[in-house]
Amino acid sequence: MKKVVLLGSTGSIGTSTIKVVEALPDRLQLIGLAAGRNVKELSSQARRWRPEMISIGRPELLGELNDLVPNGTKTTSEAEGLLELATLPEADIVLIAIVGTAGLEPALAAIRAGKDIAVASKEILVMAGEIIMREAKKNGVRVLAVDSEHSAIFQCLNSKPENVVRHLWLTASGGPFRNKPKSEFAEIRLSQALKHPSWEMGQKITIDSATLFNKGLEMIEARWLFDIEMPRVKVIVHPQSVVHSLVEFIDGSFIAQLSSPDMCLPIQYALTWPDRVGHRPVETDLASIANLSFENPDTEKFPSLGLAREAGCSGGTLPAVLNAANEVAVAAFCREELAFPGITETVEQTMNRHLNAINPDLPTILEADRWARAQAAELISGQP
Repeated sequence: MKKVVLLGSTGSIGTSTIKVVEALPDRLQLIGLAAGRNVKELSSQARRWRPEMISIGRPELLGELNDLVPNGTKTTSEAEGLLELATLPEADIVLIAIVGTAGLEPALAAIRAGKDIAVASKEILVMAGEIIMREAKKNGVRVLAVDSEHSAIFQCLNSKPENVVRHLWLTASGGPFRNKPKSEFAEIRLSQALKHPSWEMGQKITIDSATLFNKGLEMIEARWLFDIEMPRVKVIVHPQSVVHSLVEFIDGSFIAQLSSPDMCLPIQYALTWPDRVGHRPVETDLASIANLSFENPDTEKFPSLGLAREAGCSGGTLPAVLNAANEVAVAAFCREELAFPGITETVEQTMNRHLNAINPDLPTILEADRWARAQAAELISGQP
């Protein structure tokens, strides 16, 4: 029985994780849950699973939560609650599905407490990949991928050394605007950007899929997860979203992982690794799929990929700046305060203003994050 702490239990990854746990009661047990502000869903989960501890992001909601949870479940809130959950002595693995940067310090705390972590929050490795992986090695724990692309690469590599790898290939659906002319991007509205062709996800990651920033962030994430240089991390557009990623080896052969798109599969693999269990969260009918196609991404239409590669190659605090500026810009687009092309423009301008700090410690990274958010907000407020 593997005891699981789930940070971000009411989001799309969190609810998929709970489906996996429900399907494998002899293997997985939820002992800790955290949510941002969804008291109703979190309390319902607590009554169903009776974890040792739960946490709500907003302290003003703690009283309401206390009235709804079962006896014996401890409640807490804010960042302190996340840290307490991440270091529960009984936990075997901490799955981090918190959107944004809030998962960074709990991830480090879990690692330093000797817990394996499963990462669904790209920001953790984008901002502080070098620190996270160094601490994981130092403490003898594993950092397991939950993103379907990185889970695929992990499965394809199967512990092979990086010196036999030529390229890691991350697949991208291309998003809803793959075939839309760039001249029409300024007219894109939020409702259009939220119509992803393959996946059902939260608002932030769905917008990132429309700009391809999600793939840029995944490139940086892959660089650290698999200890491989950025030039060897590539992106290929695959509209069917059946091949989740590929590894190209030095002899010219490729190994790919395929399945119908469903996040329960990579979540299950991360939580049950090194085993592969018989429960099938997804069925894949190759004959009905019929065709698999691939094409190069249009980097002129989607300059986010170039910006991410620049940040990943430069390292230092620049990836944190890229991530923070993108978060601010996406939020502004969702409030209809910024045009769709303005997301990428804001990120680029913020990066151009930044004086990169190489080999930063965590406080320096967090300061770069704060600086970039303020800079991006200033740029957006100056938009006509």
